[in-house]
Amino acid sequence: MFSQFALHERLLKAVAELKFVEPTPVQAAAIPLALQGRDLRVTAQTGSGKTAAFVLPMLNRLVDLKQKRVEIRALVLLPTRELAQQTLKEVERFSQFTFIKAGLITGGEDFKEQAAMLRKVPDVLIGTPGRLLEQLNAGNLHLEHVQVIVLDEADRMLDMGFAEDVERLCNECPNREQTMLFSATTGGAGLRDMIGKVLKTPEHLMLNSVSQLAEGTRQQIITADHNQHKEQIVQWLLQNETYDKAIIFTNTRVMADRIYGHLVAKDYKAFVLHGDKDQKDRKLAIERLKQGGAKILVATDVAARGLDVDGLDLVINFDMPRSGDEYVHRIGRTGRAGNEGLAVSLICHGDWNLMSSIERYLKQTFERRVIKEVKGTYTGPKKVKASGKAAGVKKKKTDKKGDKKVAAKRKPTAKPKPNAPLASADGLAPLKRRKPAPAAE
Repeated sequence: MFSQFALHERLLKAVAELKFVEPTPVQAAAIPLALQGRDLRVTAQTGSGKTAAFVLPMLNRLVDLKQKRVEIRALVLLPTRELAQQTLKEVERFSQFTFIKAGLITGGEDFKEQAAMLRKVPDVLIGTPGRLLEQLNAGNLHLEHVQVIVLDEADRMLDMGFAEDVERLCNECPNREQTMLFSATTGGAGLRDMIGKVLKTPEHLMLNSVSQLAEGTRQQIITADHNQHKEQIVQWLLQNETYDKAIIFTNTRVMADRIYGHLVAKDYKAFVLHGDKDQKDRKLAIERLKQGGAKILVATDVAARGLDVDGLDLVINFDMPRSGDEYVHRIGRTGRAGNEGLAVSLICHGDWNLMSSIERYLKQTFERRVIKEVKGTYTGPKKVKASGKAAGVKKKKTDKKGDKKVAAKRKPTAKPKPNAPLASADGLAPLKRRKPAPAAE
């Protein structure tokens, strides 16, 4: 029960209003430590309730502030606009019975309007690193009074090249008392380096090992001959699988637009989401998907983080993601909150090694699936030929003494005939044989 946490009564009232009863494992583990003011480094799968795990302790720190709203007190950094917008909604829901105000700073919105919002000084500022730095450099953002920083989806921010931006923003908060870092994967050396720089003696909470991520999702691979064959498989899956909502991931914007065009031509209710779309189109796509106006979203990895849509139960990887962490975040869109999902990856010849490396990273073996109606010729790499007799190579006979027996059977080198001319040392001209000296008389 959430009532077991030492939360302010106004926050508990909001929790009850939102019908939150049992905390998820990540909430049960993180909230008590966060309320103590500890720095946290938390690894938990997407859809596990991470947002509430840091929002509630953060709001609890601010709810009884007696000062007037003259400084920003909390900063939340996220990798994408969509995730930032969803986090803002969560903060507003949990703070509905308090006087805490939150603001949003992301790319794709009017810069001057954001500057005007900053002059009103929200208690909690939520944003993406790039635009926050632009406002900081313009002199519109002041962070010296920030008490708590949250880095959500920190591994993704590193993947997107925000490491230096995040570090600088953290350095602009010299008086912070608490830093919490959340991610869905364990990350690599870059994440460990960031943890060492921005966290102080953190408490490490790993709620899921990599091999346990997305346990509620069936993971399958289907081999394909080429991209046109992949498109046929996609059409078959959309026609024959049972799903409420589906998302198709590609690695390029061009391919996303191509697939989207084919779907629209066949009267599917679909939207496309990638980096070339402006903020208005991105909002429209996600809202239509959430409200049921569209059943299918075609997207690049820009939508892999921060997309929280109920009923999203089918993920198709038209292109394999470029890393194991990206794969985890893609399939994390389905099988959320205990629900089951299906993730299907389409594998051509050039995808096999990448797929195998992701299997090793996750310590899992994906289910191999064949659809007879759209079966191709490619079924995976050919088996390596066996050595020795199986490969048609005859071995030389040897005994226990190795090569001695063979050497013994070799013919001796032919001796020169008695009357044959001898070669000179330099091999240029034959030497004349000397006549034997006459016998002594």
